[in-house]
Amino acid sequence: MARSLRSPGWPALRLRLGGWLLLAALLLTIFSGVRADWDFAQILQTVEKRYGPLGPARNRIEAWSQMLQSARGAPEREQLNAVNRFFNQQLNFQDDTRIWQQTDYWATPVEALIKGAADCEDYALAKYFSLRRLGFPSEKLRITYVKALSQNQAHMVLTFYSTPTADPLVLDNLIGDIRPASQRKDLLPVYAFNAEGLYLPGKNGGQRSSDSKKLSRWQDVLKKMQSEGFDIGDG
Repeated sequence: MARSLRSPGWPALRLRLGGWLLLAALLLTIFSGVRADWDFAQILQTVEKRYGPLGPARNRIEAWSQMLQSARGAPEREQLNAVNRFFNQQLNFQDDTRIWQQTDYWATPVEALIKGAADCEDYALAKYFSLRRLGFPSEKLRITYVKALSQNQAHMVLTFYSTPTADPLVLDNLIGDIRPASQRKDLLPVYAFNAEGLYLPGKNGGQRSSDSKKLSRWQDVLKKMQSEGFDIGDG
């Protein structure tokens, strides 16, 4: 005879089923945050279809892939140095009007490597996405808009916070070494952003003021990178 739902076996079955559902939910939570590795062979094919023959730029993109592989698993400071050094050496600084014939254009890392040139925000973006690929959480990284006092002009850098209230390290294309923000008296912070939001300068890491989804150029970069074949989520 079939057991009724009130028989002693039903609570055990229900408990067992609940345990499996809990385990499935836990695994889903864990693996939903794990991104697929970047397949640079496929990315190169996609990029060539999108932008045309790469020529010497192929070597720069492959060198980027090799740098990321070499830096994987290295100590945090070594990864910061490797990424900062790579883009400062691979890209020549030029402003957007010369590179793109536009007043303000935010390039993807691939677009910058194709040109072999970048404006300040392109350096910051390329370093940000590279460190994200190496496993740095977005809340530790901020693309930071500053005023470069020596040049008296707008500038953009990448900052790294070891803790939310730490003196951040500054990754900059103007100088080769990485220094704490407290030693960069030539930079005046204006605002910063990452995948988590938009921040205004202040004590203890500043104050989150808005959603970075409202930054149209940031969203444009995310969409372009996704179309190039990069799994980057919300940044």
